Amino acid sequence: MTDVLRRGRASLAFSFFAQGATFALLVTRIPAIQDRYGVSDALLPAFLAAVPILAGVGSVTTEQLVKRIRPSRLLRWSQPVVLLALLGVGSGDRLVELAVALGAFGLAVGALDASMNMLGVSLQRAYGRSIMLGFHATYSLGGIVGASLAWVGAHWHLSLFVSYLPVVLVLLPAAFVGSRWYVDGDAASGLEADAGTGGDVDVDVDAGAGKGQAESGALVFRLLLPLCLVMTFAYIGDSTVSNWSAKYLQDVLGSSEQLATVPYNVYMVMTLVGRAVGDFGVRRFGAVAVVRLGAVVAALGFAVVAVAPGAWVGMLGFTLLGLGLCVLVPQTFAAAGRLFPGASDAAIARLNIFNYVGFLIGSPLVGALGDAWNYRGAMLVPMVLVLATLGYARSFAPEPDRYGDGHERPRTADVGRGSNGL
Repeated sequence: MTDVLRRGRASLAFSFFAQGATFALLVTRIPAIQDRYGVSDALLPAFLAAVPILAGVGSVTTEQLVKRIRPSRLLRWSQPVVLLALLGVGSGDRLVELAVALGAFGLAVGALDASMNMLGVSLQRAYGRSIMLGFHATYSLGGIVGASLAWVGAHWHLSLFVSYLPVVLVLLPAAFVGSRWYVDGDAASGLEADAGTGGDVDVDVDAGAGKGQAESGALVFRLLLPLCLVMTFAYIGDSTVSNWSAKYLQDVLGSSEQLATVPYNVYMVMTLVGRAVGDFGVRRFGAVAVVRLGAVVAALGFAVVAVAPGAWVGMLGFTLLGLGLCVLVPQTFAAAGRLFPGASDAAIARLNIFNYVGFLIGSPLVGALGDAWNYRGAMLVPMVLVLATLGYARSFAPEPDRYGDGHERPRTADVGRGSNGL
C-alpha cells in the first residue's frame, strides 16, 4: 500500500474526528444556545428540525455536484464552512443570526457527511479490506472529545463563543492542511494498481474527476432501498439514545440528575470500542455476520432498557445499544459502494439522506409514543425496527441476492456499463 493512500486514510480519519467534535459541541450546548438567543420551547423544535432537513438538501445537492467536482474538493471546502457556522452560532445574539448560522451548518454538513463517506468507501476499495468502521470510530472519538469540551464550557460558565473559538482555531487550519492528502475514488484505484505493478503514481487526477459517476442516472432505487431502510432504522435508534436516554433514566428509572447524564457518554464510548474492533470482525467473519450480530445486540439493548428495574440495569442496556448500533451505519455506506461500484458517490449521497430521515423520525416518534402510552413501551418500537435489519442483511454481502429469488446476478459494474443502465 502506497504512502499516498496511507496519508489519504489518516487525513480522512482526522476529518471524521473533527466533524464528530464539531457536531457534539453543537448538540450538547443546545440549552445554552436556547438561552442565549431566547428561543422559546415552542420554537426550538423548528430550529432543531431545520438542521437535518437542510442537511438532506445538502446531500441531494452533493449527488449532483460530484458529477462535476471531485468529492475531495467538496469536503475540503464544506468542513471549514461547518466549523465557521459553529462559531457563528456562538457569536450572534439575534434569532435571524442563529437561523443563518444553523442554515449554513445544515447545508454544509450534508455535503460534508456525503463526501467524507464517498472518500471512505473509495479508500476501502483501494485497500481491499474493511476500514470504514475505523473512520467512524474516529468520529465517535471526536464526539467524546467535543462533549467533554462542552462540559468544561458549561462547568466554568464560559460563553458559547469562548467555548467554540479555541476548537475552531485548532481544527479549521488542521483540517484544511490535511485536505491536501485526500484521495478520490479513481485516484485510489489508480494508486493501488500502480503500487501493485511498480508504475509511477500520479496524484493529480483532475482528468478523472467525476469518472465513475457516469452511471449515477442508472441508480435503481429498488436496489438501494434495503440499505436506505437500514440507515433509517439505525438513526432512529441512535436519535432515541441521544434525545431520550437522560430523561428515561431520570423519569422512568428514578436515577439522580447527575447519573442521568452517564448513559449517553457510555453509549458514545461503546460506539468507539465497537467501531475500533469492528473492521477486524468484518475481515474475519464478513459484513453480513457483523451486521446481523450488531442488530441482535442493539435489539437486546432496547429490550433491557424497556424492562430495566433500575438505573444501573438501564445503563447496561444503553451499553449494549452502543456496541450494536455502531456497526450498522458504516457498513451500510460500504455496502452501497459495493452495490454500485460504477456510481458509488451518487449512491452514497442518496443513501446519506436517510441518515437525516431517521434522525427526524426517531425523537418525535419515541416522544409521542411515550406521552400517549409509556416510555418503556416506546423503547420497543426502535427495537423492532432494528430487528428488521436482519431481513435486509443479504444486501451487505459482496454479491447479495438483489432480486430476492435466491440467485446471484452479474456485478452491477458489468451490467449496462457505458450505457447508463444497470
